[in-house]
Amino acid sequence: MAVNLQKGQKVDLTKGRSNLSKVVVGLGWDTNKFDGPDFDLDASAFLLGENGKCASADDFVFYNNLKHVSGSVMHMGDNLTGDGDGDDEQITIDLSKVPAHIHKIAITVTIHMAKERNQNFGLVSNAFVRVVDDSNGSELLRYDLSEDYSIETALVFAELYRHGSEWKFAAVGQGFNEGLQGLVNLYGLA
Repeated sequence: MAVNLQKGQKVDLTKGRSNLSKVVVGLGWDTNKFDGPDFDLDASAFLLGENGKCASADDFVFYNNLKHVSGSVMHMGDNLTGDGDGDDEQITIDLSKVPAHIHKIAITVTIHMAKERNQNFGLVSNAFVRVVDDSNGSELLRYDLSEDYSIETALVFAELYRHGSEWKFAAVGQGFNEGLQGLVNLYGLA
């Protein structure tokens, strides 16, 4: 049975699940119906060292860099419209292959061309992130973002992070109004 999390909650991901090595991080959202250009939301993963920064651009997995050099994190492709039910974009993570120097994986979503299109997360509803056991398809946990992000154009949905030899999950829900550039700056890639 899946655990439903609230903003700020942390939960063990691998403790008690010794056979869990590969997970699918599913992200979904709906856009409020309005007149204007289509929304294009983009999921990304930033692989961070102990200092909270990416060591290089290779540690940024997104629609133009679909696979980390280690093979541990893979973006499953860009959904340009977000139409349909279920996950709009997915990122697979093989926890057993994550390099030892990576301490945290930040899961983010940005709005492509948000400033030019006058769009923000206040126009997005039903946003969620969930973690699924890749071996059997069972949903392990879910975090539904319920805040009104009326000026934000980028969100850190969640983080997977090392705690000793285990992996944990944190429901973050932190917004930024500088779009992808704000996240690139935050994670040391600017």
